[in-house]
Amino acid sequence: MVRTPLTPWERERGERLGMLLRTARGERSMVEVAAAAGLSAETLRKIETGRAPTPAFFTVAALAGTLGLSLDEVAVLATPAESPPRDRRRHPTRQRGGLGRF
Repeated sequence: MVRTPLTPWERERGERLGMLLRTARGERSMVEVAAAAGLSAETLRKIETGRAPTPAFFTVAALAGTLGLSLDEVAVLATPAESPPRDRRRHPTRQRGGLGRF
């Protein structure tokens, strides 16, 4: 499976999410927070540094709960002010209808 490259807006959103989580974690250790959220410390490290800019919803929800953040706060604070481009091209296999005609 080929993954569509992230847009600059998506990369910025991932960086903002990482910064928000680092700030909310405060003095707590990465290992402690990751374990409480049911993740590995390496996964949390990748999210916090922006190397995993699009974590799964349930990963974000677990981290938000562990850190005492609401999902509304996360959505507002991690979303860049500028809206994403509207004409983002989708990968042909991800368009409606599956893989197309064969």
